[in-house]
Amino acid sequence: MLQGRCALPLDVRDILQKAISQGASDIHLKVDSPPVIRVAGTIRKLQEEPLTREDTFRIAFELMSEEHRGLFQRRNEVDFAFSLSGLSRFRMNIFRSRGAVQLSIRVVPMEIPDLKDLNLPAKLSDIAMLNKGLVLITGPTGSGKSTTLAAMTEIINRNRSAHIVTIEDPIEFLFQDKSSIITQRELGQDTQSMASALNNVFREDPDVILIGEIRDRETLETALTASETGHFVMGTLHTSGAAATVCRIIDMFPGYQQQQIRAQLSGVLQAVISMKLLSRVDRPGLIPAVELLVVTPLVRDLILVSGREAELPDAMERGRQQYGMITLDSELARLYKKGLISEEDALAAAANPGNLALKISGLMHG
Repeated sequence: MLQGRCALPLDVRDILQKAISQGASDIHLKVDSPPVIRVAGTIRKLQEEPLTREDTFRIAFELMSEEHRGLFQRRNEVDFAFSLSGLSRFRMNIFRSRGAVQLSIRVVPMEIPDLKDLNLPAKLSDIAMLNKGLVLITGPTGSGKSTTLAAMTEIINRNRSAHIVTIEDPIEFLFQDKSSIITQRELGQDTQSMASALNNVFREDPDVILIGEIRDRETLETALTASETGHFVMGTLHTSGAAATVCRIIDMFPGYQQQQIRAQLSGVLQAVISMKLLSRVDRPGLIPAVELLVVTPLVRDLILVSGREAELPDAMERGRQQYGMITLDSELARLYKKGLISEEDALAAAANPGNLALKISGLMHG
């Protein structure tokens, strides 16, 4: 059964089941094309008839609730999530392209994976158990930010007695209370806006606040304030690279406010986890390359002083042994050495391809 909706039409159910059986992460339904799935980062067309304008409209109409239909009619796009019992959960984006209705569907596992299953560093478990401060998970779309955030949230849920409040658009992973209690709020359904949810979250007695996506300056300001008042805040941000994230945050504010933001950020930031997904060569699938900035007294000083952010990569390199920091290029070299990714993909993803090429050359001749 489709939870919270009418039953799915048979052809849509078949498409979703085929996609899941082939290990798809995403499904695309567009006019004049058969259903398309993404498997291990690669687009594949299913062996089906091309969809018509009537097909995509009907499928979208069946999947949407009355409320979502109203939103779509006004905005020409809508986001929501739904569960298909016994199969998976799905995050849906319905929009218009050249006047026709189109659907992009992200597969969200029913079970929340753990760090080991995701090939993520064990250090993230320690970070998840912090009591206060701000942790940011960054990367491009489809890099695993939401899944990493869910895995870290589940660590808190299992091991800490806390009230966790999430603000999401839409809710992706569904949590069950364990040692913690979890309140999940969805924009549009449980609250009118991110600003409204964040303004009221302090009245909800939270210990941990999770922001599904930090999209604007106002949300970031509230996240900083919440961290300053003793809460533990985690959120995702569309940036690439740990050091670049610090610069991006500061640049989100006007010049006259940037020194204040530097002071706030240096005081509350605990870690930046930057994600990239790369194709595996040992077997079909993707593997994350993770860059990890742990905020130490030195890193706080570098954030505080304008112009010194450029020194963050060197600080990360020096902090590998003592603090468990990870630079992107060292992680790419490790994955290549273990035979998990290709040299070509490693160099394409590198922050400094020249330096990485020298590291790889040393591995080959060492």
